[in-house]
Amino acid sequence: MPQKVRIALDAMGGDFGAAVVIPGAAAALSRHPDAEFLLFGDSARIGAELDRHPRLKAVSRVIHTDVAVSNEDKPSQALRRGRKTSSMWLAIEAVKKGEADVAISAGNTGALVAMARFCLRTLDGIDRPALAAIWPTTRGESVVLDLGATIGGDARHLVALSVMGSALASVLFNKPRPTVGLLNIGVEEMKGHEEIREAAEQLRAMNLPQLDYIGFVEGDGIGKGAADVVVTEGFSGNIALKTAEGTVRQVTEFLRGAIQASWLARIGYLFARGAFAALRARLDPRKSNGSVVLGLKGIVVKSHGGTDAEGFASAVRVGYEMARYDLLTKINQTLNRDGGALASVPVAQEAVS
Repeated sequence: MPQKVRIALDAMGGDFGAAVVIPGAAAALSRHPDAEFLLFGDSARIGAELDRHPRLKAVSRVIHTDVAVSNEDKPSQALRRGRKTSSMWLAIEAVKKGEADVAISAGNTGALVAMARFCLRTLDGIDRPALAAIWPTTRGESVVLDLGATIGGDARHLVALSVMGSALASVLFNKPRPTVGLLNIGVEEMKGHEEIREAAEQLRAMNLPQLDYIGFVEGDGIGKGAADVVVTEGFSGNIALKTAEGTVRQVTEFLRGAIQASWLARIGYLFARGAFAALRARLDPRKSNGSVVLGLKGIVVKSHGGTDAEGFASAVRVGYEMARYDLLTKINQTLNRDGGALASVPVAQEAVS
């Protein structure tokens, strides 16, 4: 383990840039005092925020750049305009150079994945990176991936996601053999696309010692905690994520409306404030903020672009834990260091991107 966890931040990323990134980093530092920060972006804007957080300033170094990737940039545009010059690229490059243990950005997701893949390259045996996040469930937490790093995927890709997701779950949940399920429209073996059925057959045949494949998981099984790791390709994964986020907001509005509907409901709320506070905390999306870009030769974390400082601090926590507990070594061990865990899985003739 490193003595200090060195964290590179894209201080210009997200909807609010340094105004959220810097106080978020300060909040994270209070919980992880062995962290150090490299802050990439407009030094004037970063400096103004750092002056409000002297403790963070003492353990940070600012690297100035005028270039920032916008939320509207396509990945190809971001690579052309921001390669080697943008705050996003420089934060990722710090990991490649060994100057940082993890890079974190709240910026454009497509640009971040493209830059990270181009700069860091993928691990041996991995064709494409994936976005993985912690998903709160009725049993605790699960890892869900891919949440939108790439679209589509053959059986090999789904098996690779299973291997990487199980490695992440073993780090986060301290489980030597996490359970893994494939997201599908039913639990019966004949359900779903051919790629999903093939992936299921391969996972059963491989019987990897690092994961326990339990079969298909339906959409409602994610929230139930049916598996420690739920695997799907990026298109359906992103839809599942956005649907869950929208449902949380909908339930919150329903509860607020119900409480305000009558004076009896308001009185009842007074007696149940503790329970409502616990529910609010459980449903708070900020506490689950931070998706790991898995499959790279380096650790990169994506924060939600519209989060506040507390949410960004959660993303920093994810990156900190990935670096502190050596995620890359875990994944390499699961892949048998050279992609051997996937050696028996047929390679698709053409990858979907």
